[in-house]
Amino acid sequence: MNYFLGYDIGSSSIKAALLDAESGKVVSSAYSPEQEMEIICIKPGFAEQDPEIWWQELYRATIKIKEQINFKPEEILAIGISYQMHGLVCVDGELKPLRPAIIWCDSRAVYSGDRAFKELGTEYCLQHFLNSPGNFTASKLKWVRENEPELYARIYKVMLPGDFIALKLTGEAGTTVSGLSEGIFWDYLNEGISDKLLGYYGIDKELIAPLVPNFGIQGRVGTQAARLLGIKPGTPVSYRAGDQLNNAFSLNAMQPGEIAATAGTSGVVYGVTDKPLYDPLSRVNAFVHVNHSSEKPRYGVLLCVNGTGILNSWLRKNFFQDLSYEQINHMAAQIPLGSEGLRIFPFGNGAERILANQNPGASFSNLQFNSHHRGHIARAAQEGIVFALNYGMEIMKEMGMRLQTIRAGYANMFLSPVFAQTFANVSGCVVELFETDGASGAARAAGFGAGYYKNYEECFQGMNRVKRIEPEKKNVQAISDVYQDWKKTML
Repeated sequence: MNYFLGYDIGSSSIKAALLDAESGKVVSSAYSPEQEMEIICIKPGFAEQDPEIWWQELYRATIKIKEQINFKPEEILAIGISYQMHGLVCVDGELKPLRPAIIWCDSRAVYSGDRAFKELGTEYCLQHFLNSPGNFTASKLKWVRENEPELYARIYKVMLPGDFIALKLTGEAGTTVSGLSEGIFWDYLNEGISDKLLGYYGIDKELIAPLVPNFGIQGRVGTQAARLLGIKPGTPVSYRAGDQLNNAFSLNAMQPGEIAATAGTSGVVYGVTDKPLYDPLSRVNAFVHVNHSSEKPRYGVLLCVNGTGILNSWLRKNFFQDLSYEQINHMAAQIPLGSEGLRIFPFGNGAERILANQNPGASFSNLQFNSHHRGHIARAAQEGIVFALNYGMEIMKEMGMRLQTIRAGYANMFLSPVFAQTFANVSGCVVELFETDGASGAARAAGFGAGYYKNYEECFQGMNRVKRIEPEKKNVQAISDVYQDWKKTML
């Protein structure tokens, strides 16, 4: 047998998937730890993790895989990596972390990014970076330089979380163009590392790790890592990408007009375009997509709503303790479209990018004590989440993007027929749901990066489409009217 091994480096857990190379079927998957990994918060707004913990949990997840499928070392043909975006890992000359990683949800660098946006010029930043420097990786490194100068002086290379895992596997530091774009180190107009931003922040260009391709031989597993994981030394690491870019790949969203969505704790819509687009208000973010090339440019525009599945889980804890999510979904389906006037706004999980970083909090509108009950709350919450995501999608359309097909994993909020159908009706897009996740997507991508699969289409053999949901002509206008009412109330 021949396999590809995929890892998804999250902030909650490390997931692993073993993909049968010939059939394209996932034959084993595992995650570690059982409980969520600790996020260190030494001050309000800080969020850090020890990157060595990611490596330890990757090892444990691999052992769980091997307990299910006792693969031989030489049967692993290649490894792919998906990872939490926007983190900062600093290593010394011995390639060891100098401090905990500053991860994606850390907000300490907001001030630095906002100041850079103003002083470099908003027009310059949007044209060259497609984003405000914001709270991204480059701004986090600026914070380290200013606040931990002795530590900064010892840095050999800086990298993203997936780069660090590749380093642990291969012993070689590297990063990708898509990774540099998510860190706001990349100049789109000049197609290179931004000397101007580095100069403004006082960051030494030598700290940036050498470039490797998203797909291709990025390095080979060293003897020590191979012995630990039970794989053959020299096994290629042939893919890495940030989690939302990888989610799009996992759903075969590779061409202009194709969209990948997730609806877990937060909700994301990631649309592919062939033009370097940006929102003048920087309410959505653009990055270099995994299949980008000079001949066929591909960019991903990402919108995020923080309050998505977390609203559903909050309702379950406080209103539906006696029900499963499946039962809540069934209850929502019994309520008429529009929830008989009840509106819910899911903005209770921090500042929302699509609202220009405002934090209005979650709220209910038009709650009627004599007519509304738990079922109305269940439906109105799911409709409100879809409406928030659609509000972001309207921003993407204003930028000139074509949105045609939405693909998502058959998981989390998309398990609800109400949620999935409302998404199709409001957006006017077909919604396709697949059995896939980040780790299995990284495994498929590893097969392409290693040259086993000759094209992208071959990567997706064996991936099962669970459902295809088209907009309901009879309900499109009605739900559009409800959405306009929701948006009017919000604004």
